[in-house]
Amino acid sequence: MSIAIVPTRAFADQRPGTAGLRKRVAVFRQPNYLENFVQSVFDAVPELRGGSIVVGGDGRFWNREAIRTLLCIAAANGVVRASVACGGLLSTPAAAMEIRARGATGGFLLTASHNPGGPEGDFGIKFNIATGGQASESLCERIHARSREIHRYKLLENASEIELDELGQHQLGAMSVEIFDPVPAYADVLERLFDFERIRGALRAGLRVHFDALNAVAGPYAEEILVRRLGVPATSVVHSKPLPDFGGRHPDPNPHSCAALVALAGRADAPDLLAATDGDGDRNMIIGKGVLVSPGDSLAILVANAHRIPGYADGLKGVARSMPTSRALDRVAAKRGIPCYETPTGWRFFCNLLEAGRISLCGEESFGTSSDHAREKDGLWAVLFWLDLLAVTGLSVRELLERHWAEFGRDYFMREDWQVPDANLGKSVLDGAVAALPGFAGRQCGALVIESADNFAYTDPVDGSLSRNQGLRVLFVGGARGVLRASGTDTSGVTLRFYLERHAAPDSDHGQLPAQALAEVAAAMHELTRVRELTGLVGPRSVV
Repeated sequence: MSIAIVPTRAFADQRPGTAGLRKRVAVFRQPNYLENFVQSVFDAVPELRGGSIVVGGDGRFWNREAIRTLLCIAAANGVVRASVACGGLLSTPAAAMEIRARGATGGFLLTASHNPGGPEGDFGIKFNIATGGQASESLCERIHARSREIHRYKLLENASEIELDELGQHQLGAMSVEIFDPVPAYADVLERLFDFERIRGALRAGLRVHFDALNAVAGPYAEEILVRRLGVPATSVVHSKPLPDFGGRHPDPNPHSCAALVALAGRADAPDLLAATDGDGDRNMIIGKGVLVSPGDSLAILVANAHRIPGYADGLKGVARSMPTSRALDRVAAKRGIPCYETPTGWRFFCNLLEAGRISLCGEESFGTSSDHAREKDGLWAVLFWLDLLAVTGLSVRELLERHWAEFGRDYFMREDWQVPDANLGKSVLDGAVAALPGFAGRQCGALVIESADNFAYTDPVDGSLSRNQGLRVLFVGGARGVLRASGTDTSGVTLRFYLERHAAPDSDHGQLPAQALAEVAAAMHELTRVRELTGLVGPRSVV
């Protein structure tokens, strides 16, 4: 084996976002494309030389090939030790825990999260730092800058292929490689946070659960925790085998992509709790009999009841939500006297607060919640939190929601995704609305009047960094709110996301459908942004 210096050319499109670099599989399979990006990370993070890494992915198409290439580049760049998940399968929350527990210098996660898989689908890669959390904005910029000027990468040549399914120690040049099973350690952490015996008792007493892993990476973790440790019937954990194309499913746990799960919840014989997680296991969707729990409500209810859960019985240091997420959390925090932070979208903003010990729980509207047990969102953690709540309270999901609304009111919330094939055209909608901001205050939009509007900017309370242009916020007289931002996870075109919110007081009727309660807010936001006129679209691709 020898180290080769391979000449290459730079690619112009390797700017990593908050969730890493995501592109079509065909783009990643171009000669030198993956190699360039990985080498750019090693060049931008010199402490990796002589350090250690954790490696794994969500099992999508081309995962194994990418891991083997990555390991050969790591060995050539002086990494001393690589810990690789068996089969290359490693959920994002488990990766965050492993990086931290092993004292690794960082980790490479091969995932495109909730994006479609398969040969015609998407692929992704991201680098997590030694805390287990996502790379900072400044590090992402350093990686991107290096990717634009790179002209060579290092590669260990003539290396024998490491069998990713063979547990134990291996050698790749001067780098030791451990193939490990990440499932038991992850399950142990969650078992310390939640009362597994209490949950087992509720299951024996008749509590019924249905979990859909969507043929993604969370399947093996769900089988270990739900089936083997808690005693949930094996037939209640479905699509648990990770597949390269996710079995043709869209691995995004939302009502639009999981229509069959929503339909099951509407049946008379529906289980008490239905749930799903996404491609890399960090997002979650919670459903009760005939009722979907919105992400904002889920986060607020977890915070309001955290004292009932062993891992959080001593109280919460603080909580946080992303700006587009409903303000249901704010109402709980205010009543409980807990510090509450509003951050831009992107888990790395929560990581700063978590590392500083300022928050214990956090979440975002795109079905992601977690706590200070990890530095990534954690889908199965949220499912277990809800299971433990059902066990300790004896209430149904609907009853927990209704009791919460009776105390704090209901924050009706809805997200519209407008898929614009032309990215520049989509960007012009957002840019035009931002440019018109000075004239928004006091403007009448149908039945609503604008009280204030801004382009959200955030000063990090930990490091003082300023993040501008984080989304258009429109506050209407009476408290309704609309938000517009562009999705950061598209691999083609752009998705314009409208977030619509309206609060109903505790003593009011909470029986409206979100689409009814938010119709005026939606109409006002469409009018302000001229989205139909400028894009030619009739309506959103999906509503969640």
